[in-house]
Amino acid sequence: MISRRTFLHSSLCSGASLLGFASSVSSLLADGSTRPNYDLTLDVPTKLYDGEKCWCHPRAGIVPGIGKEGAPRVVMTMNTLHVNGSDVFKGMFSFKTDDLGATWTAPAEQENLAVRTETIDGVERPVAVSDFWPKWHAASKTLLGTGHSVVYTPDWKVKHPRPRHTTYSTYDPQHDQWTAWKKMEMPAGDKFANSGAGCTQRVDLADGSILLPIYFSPPEQSAHVTVARCTFDGQTLRYVGHGTELAVDDKTRGLHEPSLAKFGDRFFLTIRNDLRGFVTRSDDGLNYEPIREWKFDDGSELGNYNTQQHWVTHSDGLFLVYTRRGANNDHIVRHRAPLFMAQVDPERLCVIRETERILVPQRGARLGNFGVATVNEHETWVTVSEWMQDGSKTHIMPINNKWGSDGSVFVARIHWDRPNRLA
Repeated sequence: MISRRTFLHSSLCSGASLLGFASSVSSLLADGSTRPNYDLTLDVPTKLYDGEKCWCHPRAGIVPGIGKEGAPRVVMTMNTLHVNGSDVFKGMFSFKTDDLGATWTAPAEQENLAVRTETIDGVERPVAVSDFWPKWHAASKTLLGTGHSVVYTPDWKVKHPRPRHTTYSTYDPQHDQWTAWKKMEMPAGDKFANSGAGCTQRVDLADGSILLPIYFSPPEQSAHVTVARCTFDGQTLRYVGHGTELAVDDKTRGLHEPSLAKFGDRFFLTIRNDLRGFVTRSDDGLNYEPIREWKFDDGSELGNYNTQQHWVTHSDGLFLVYTRRGANNDHIVRHRAPLFMAQVDPERLCVIRETERILVPQRGARLGNFGVATVNEHETWVTVSEWMQDGSKTHIMPINNKWGSDGSVFVARIHWDRPNRLA
């Protein structure tokens, strides 16, 4: 077992980064209600960087009640990233804690989530499952992970155009193993021939159906976003239909990596774009308002671009986790560190600037690929790893770099001052 390490803020950040890092926030909203108050701690259950590979996409899901003294088991999955290429993922690993992070098992490679060989365009190609997100599906009592496939050339370069598919797998708690990954079948035709749920945050409804955000690239068009309605019986994830098809015409690659949250009676969708992050909302989870650019409540741009954003939900507040420009972070690729969290005004669809706090400080490496897990009514965890590529032609960060990044996997633990009734 690996003992967790809880870092004090003084060991990870300096100057302005210290402000409010381990303190709590509480103030009045415009309607007179109070924001949820919380404290933060930061753990490093594992790390990896040997100059060739590091961890990426660490995301956690829970299996209720099977940990010590009735605690949930928290299961984290992650890929290995090979830093001498672009998005080269050659392995999927899993590890767990049964005591709320006091100890962790060592990461174990998952044979059932391994790279496969498929014949595509007449060529034998490696196909990996990546961008995975595990989440408890209450109706089937199953930890279900969703992601997408990545197809490579025989020499391990990403194939373009990408024949992406939504992939999924389930966790077997008895054997601490993931089942063989499958592809979700989509409607015939070209529209969804390149579609996937990579790095997307889903919502499970009370009847067991799943609202799964996906992004897809119709022929000769940039990527679109929609929310697929799916069924899941504990074994098979099935597409039933989808909602509004969202798109932009801004000469970019389009819209990517949508994440969904339900807060109150409405659904909120945040979306990645090369130039700016977008947000929209819906009353039914399928039909959405026109997208709008993410901004602070003072009208200024949020500054997030070409990087995913995800939601933290508390029964008394909706929060966004994101990266942005303007944080003394011009040396970070795409300004993907530090990792921020701030409360969202659900009426005005903006980020409340005064609530912004740093969850994970920057140490020279990117923090843009992360996950969120509601662990219990008292804690929500944001999980992220240091992506050890520096944006240069070689991409490889020095092992002993001046900022101190070392391939750590961080668990930012949000300790709520009031029970989260959504847990």
